[in-house]
Amino acid sequence: MRQDKKKKIFFKKSAPKKVALVLGGGAARGFAHIGALKVFKAENISFDLIVGTSIGSLIGASYALGHSFERLEERAMKFTMKDLLDVSLSRMGLAAGNKLNSLVQWVLDGKTFSDLSIPLAVITTDIESGQELVYQTGKLCDVIRASCALPGIFKPVELEGKILVDGGIKDNVPVKVARDLGANKVIAVDVGYYIRKGHMNNMLDIILQSIQIMGEELNIYQSWEADILIKPDLKNIDQLAFDRAKEAIEAGAEAAKRAVPEIKEMLRLTKQHSWKDFLWQ
Repeated sequence: MRQDKKKKIFFKKSAPKKVALVLGGGAARGFAHIGALKVFKAENISFDLIVGTSIGSLIGASYALGHSFERLEERAMKFTMKDLLDVSLSRMGLAAGNKLNSLVQWVLDGKTFSDLSIPLAVITTDIESGQELVYQTGKLCDVIRASCALPGIFKPVELEGKILVDGGIKDNVPVKVARDLGANKVIAVDVGYYIRKGHMNNMLDIILQSIQIMGEELNIYQSWEADILIKPDLKNIDQLAFDRAKEAIEAGAEAAKRAVPEIKEMLRLTKQHSWKDFLWQ
């Protein structure tokens, strides 16, 4: 059909696209996040938002605060189970969580959400209602301590009248949260779980094995919506293998290096201008 009006073409720069980094939970396996972040920094890959669960929230917060990787890596290399577990007489957990709290405070160095150079969203679970809670404000140390509180192992955190535990119970690779917070592109690091084969010797083994079986299934469904999914090859490193931090960090770095070309291409495309449709004036 003939148009009598003159066709006008105009060019408009598209709105900035929010790129999010999602860091999943995984206890000792989460040390792989340190290696991945070192690679991202070396390659000048930046993010507009970080979303983390459990150890992913802790390491993500350290990154968003601009802390040196050397400091964090040195602590990880010396870390043992004794630095984490303090036997408790509480009915709410095997460990009181005081050592975990000290670790979180050491990493955060007294900083708050307002000190972060990159917005951070921390995933926790309200154990009484089963609701997933996402924090971007509040007491950073308390929120991250809650996100790391593995049920049955660590005493939960009471915050604002809610009993909070590990965010991984509901959302261990929180890609959907990143989308809900406005991310157009999501890069997720899923450190996964190691399901051991063989005889279970004690209650702790049974609790952890149960969590790992459930968690591995949950991760499959929660991570597939990421634009780029990074899965470090952590082999037989289980959640309590804190003495294998060096291997986990190296595995995270190797996986991130393999993903760099794809990430840079995705970021290049998101920065391109977009043409609007022809409009008739």
